[in-house]
Amino acid sequence: MARILVINPNSTQAVTDGMDRALEPLRFSGGPEIACVTLADGPPGIETQAHVNAVVAPICRQVAERDDADAFVIACFSDPGLHAARETTTKPVYGIAEAAMAVSLTRGERFGILSILDGSIPRHARAVRAAGLSERFAGDVAIGIGVTGLVEGAEGPGESEVMDRLVAAGTRLRDHHRADVLILGCAGMASYRTPLSKSLGVAVIDPTLAAVTLALGL
Repeated sequence: MARILVINPNSTQAVTDGMDRALEPLRFSGGPEIACVTLADGPPGIETQAHVNAVVAPICRQVAERDDADAFVIACFSDPGLHAARETTTKPVYGIAEAAMAVSLTRGERFGILSILDGSIPRHARAVRAAGLSERFAGDVAIGIGVTGLVEGAEGPGESEVMDRLVAAGTRLRDHHRADVLILGCAGMASYRTPLSKSLGVAVIDPTLAAVTLALGL
């Protein structure tokens, strides 16, 4: 059986568990196995460029050691180690930010990104420029909640507060920045995709779902 390995580069198991649940609709009888793993030596959340740089080597080791996988997904919106990992294996490697931006082009004219923290915005802007998509980029709004604050049982705001902030940020992107499709800028936001889309009336892309869907297309 073919296998798609989804790597969570942070060490928060609850984030991996949330991604795993969100990917359940992509699992079907006779289809590829979709396995989600946690990078045990990663930070609790990847929230700075230093965090991104620190996990590149561990991600590459994980890819090199898991030669039983037919495709890899790096499930962090900063796409840490994406190009280095592609040099590590002959198998396809997907970054969830790159995949989400590609999919967004098929869903609307202008995409907006919902970030966790203000510090994430410059990294995302660099990724948008590198992809050559600045003309299709509406903007980026942070909700002011870190990675661990997004997951159930973590210290920080509850689910209703996270949802309220996502709705407020999404409304701003839709109404003031003219975004007609929104991208969740963190893998830990996966559980909010459907209710957020219903609340705002626009397409909302879960980047991990987008990347795994592209891998399934192989």
